Amino acid sequence: MSIQFDRLASVLFLVTGVLFMVGSRQLGSSSYGSAVGPDIFPFFLGIVLVFLSIRLFYESYISKNQQRSKEILQYKPFLIIFAATLVYILTLETMGYVITTFLFLFVCFQTMERSKLFTSLLISACFSGLVYFLYVEVLKGTLPGWPIWI
Repeated sequence: MSIQFDRLASVLFLVTGVLFMVGSRQLGSSSYGSAVGPDIFPFFLGIVLVFLSIRLFYESYISKNQQRSKEILQYKPFLIIFAATLVYILTLETMGYVITTFLFLFVCFQTMERSKLFTSLLISACFSGLVYFLYVEVLKGTLPGWPIWI
């Protein structure tokens, strides 16, 4: 990508991260029967996005004197991951967190690197199961469970 695009993207991501943090403070601090409220996750996502956008801006500022070769934009992986994200959003409630997250991560990993099938399966399964366990069992939060038909 171009340095100018990286700078613009970093500023947009910074604004988005700050808006996530501000918007999460307007959510309720606790939901019924949950020790972790719905405001925690968006707030931490906003923090992560702010730090990553600052890093991107810094790296684009440092590399402005370095000459980059022109890169070919890869539309196909972008469209696959974008479609997977939309399917993930639409099926999260009906299919449950563990199944949809596993499938989403697996599709994204395979889109980025096709040769590592077993590694993609292992990381997708461990991540979705571990996050569900930590959030639901340890933190006493709520996530969409398993589908009714299971």
